[in-house]
Amino acid sequence: MQDIEKQEAQSVQQEPQAADTAAAATGAANAAEQAAAAAPAEPTLEEKLAAAEAKAAEMQDAFLRARAEGENIRRRAQEDIAKAHKFAIEGFAESLLAVKDSLEMALKIENASLESLKEGVDMTLKQLTSAFEKNKLQEVSPQAGEKLDPMKHQAVSAVPAEQEANTVVAVLQKGYMISERLLRPALVTVAQGK
Repeated sequence: MQDIEKQEAQSVQQEPQAADTAAAATGAANAAEQAAAAAPAEPTLEEKLAAAEAKAAEMQDAFLRARAEGENIRRRAQEDIAKAHKFAIEGFAESLLAVKDSLEMALKIENASLESLKEGVDMTLKQLTSAFEKNKLQEVSPQAGEKLDPMKHQAVSAVPAEQEANTVVAVLQKGYMISERLLRPALVTVAQGK
């Protein structure tokens, strides 16, 4: 009988150990499931593709918007340039109106003497010169003996002269510059080489 009691006691001791082992295995499985649930799942290929397509669509939209903005800026700049060209002459034209008015008034005068006509033309020339100065239009009128400057002068003839070759003998027509840009060269006669 003692043997049976011994076996029962051993059996009772083994049951809690087996239960502990089973509980430990179940706890480990539950812990693994919880860890898997807590860790972010690896996205599938479809999810990665959808994300990449969304990013590409976003980038294309940004590109198209930037390109449209660039076109708008270019168009506005061209319009501004066109307006500047259109109205740039406005100030110059306005300064010439006084010259035109003076010439029209001179033509209306009946029985004007030669002297009064000359005075009127002289005053009109002063108005025109003032309009040129106001708009930075400068005369190019070299002095006799000045060296020929091909950037400002155009030699139309060469004559024998007592001065150095390629120097201005006479100005046939004045030239004009606006700011630093040549509008028309001065037409000059130059001295021939000796």
